[in-house]
Order: sequence, then C-alpha cells, then structure tokens
Amino acid sequence: MRVFLTGGTGFIGHYVAKNLLECGHEVNILTRHPDKIPSLKKHPGVNLVCGSIHDVVAMRHGLEGCDACIHIALGWGETPLAMLENDTRATALLLELASINGCKKFIYTSSTAAMGKMRPSMTENTVLMPIDLYGATKAAGEAYVLGFTSTSMTRNIVRPGYTFGNPAWPDGCSQPDKRFTEMARAILTDQDINIIKNDGTQFIHASQQAKLFASVLDSHFNEEVFLSLGSSWIGWKEIAERMITKHPQSKSKIIEKDLGWAEKPMLYSVAKIATSFGLALDGREFLDDHIQWQMNQIK
Repeated sequence: MRVFLTGGTGFIGHYVAKNLLECGHEVNILTRHPDKIPSLKKHPGVNLVCGSIHDVVAMRHGLEGCDACIHIALGWGETPLAMLENDTRATALLLELASINGCKKFIYTSSTAAMGKMRPSMTENTVLMPIDLYGATKAAGEAYVLGFTSTSMTRNIVRPGYTFGNPAWPDGCSQPDKRFTEMARAILTDQDINIIKNDGTQFIHASQQAKLFASVLDSHFNEEVFLSLGSSWIGWKEIAERMITKHPQSKSKIIEKDLGWAEKPMLYSVAKIATSFGLALDGREFLDDHIQWQMNQIK
C-alpha cells in the first residue's frame, strides 16, 4: 500500500519508513528537510513532500493516492496556546485531510506522557492525567483521533515509551539521550558516573517501535490504543556497568544518589501488544550495540 508519513526523517520516523519499505510499501514522507537523509531520499519507494504539518497544500498533495496515514511528527510550543496551535490543531487537520483523500487507515503517535503520573496499574485503559504540556497535547490528540467517528477510516493510537537506537541508515539520525553521552564521556576520561539509585525504564529500540507500527498498519483494529515499551525494566546502573565492560581499563566508578526511589519499579503493561500481535519487545538485546556506538561518537 502507499502510506503518507509525517516525521519520516526524524528518529523514530525514519525507522518506521525503513520498515515500511522493507515490507514492500511505498511511502510519501512529509518533511521540512528533504535532504536530511540521503539514503532515504534516493530510495525508489520514497516520495518526499516538502512541507510541514501546517502546510495544507503540501499535505493534500502528499495524501493523494495514499491508503493510510501515519502521523509521527510533533509540533512544539512553549505555551498552552502554542501547543494547541502547533500540534493539536495540526493533528485534527491531518485527520480531516486523510479522510477526505480516501485513506482507509490512520495511526496517531501519542506518548506515555499522556498518561501522566505512574500508578500501580498502567494499561491502555488507565485514566489520562498528564502532568505537563507535552502530555496534555498528546492526550488531546488521542481524543480527537478517537472522537473523529464521522468517517470509515480506521483510527488507532500508538503510545511509545523511552526509545533509543543508532541511526537506521549510516547517514540517518539518532535522538541521543545526554545520559548515554555523559556516561560514555566519563568512562573514556576516567571520571565517576553519577546516577540516581533505582532509576530506569522499559527501554525499547526504535526498530522495535517500527515493528509495532507495521503490525497496527496491517491489522483490522479500529479505535484501539497500544502501549509500546520494552517488556523488561532496565536500570541506568546496568547500562553504566555495561559501558564500563566495553572499556575495562577505565578507572570510572558508579556513584548512586539515593532519592528514596523504590527498588521494585511500577511498570507499563505490554500485554496488549503481546496478545494482539505476538510482540515481546525487549530493548536489552540492542543495548550493547548502542553503547558501543555512543562511545565511538565520543572518541
């Protein structure tokens, strides 16, 4: 099928684009930076549409002949009104344009931030209680996607958690977390590594995120939400230990600051993607490669 993709030259987006192409789909990518990833630009299955998520003409052009729309791009703002205008409005506009142009499927990229504060049970049905503008914007986007019922277009939502990874192509892009970078630099310069005790998350690799997007695209689900995180919790202490193993001559020590965080973390449920698609996504298998890549960037 032909897929219209926003954010396709960004970190998660270019992994999604690569996966779609490997699955035999054609991809129309809306981007403000068509020269950002040369490997993507020259791919025969890619049509780059220059424009932003506020450019009605560009989006209409890019949606022509598309069977599906995957919305990953984020419009940012520092105030509530700016976020409303730059992101929420853009999502509502794209929903209408996709439906008018005959798209059969729409996938919206939300975030675990829409759910807000961690509670003992974090499932797709947990009440959304965002604690910042980003989370509020994503929650609003979800509401528009699910509330847009005057269409035959199926509408589903993916809520990614912490996503990491090297570039999908050698000339692609990453979204480096400064903690990875700071740890790598500390180890290579024999400095101590400072972390918060019991800090970690359900890391997921960007290629695994792309698998879920492809699974949702190929499904017949409608008006569903899917949490997309790793199946296991990984602590920053483990990551630091793995980094030191990569550079055993380092004199770095791990210094943990105790803020009273519980040893046993509360987790997001990933049962739904397991039962719906048979996906058990564990970011741990990609960690060593990413750690080595990070250290190579510092050297």
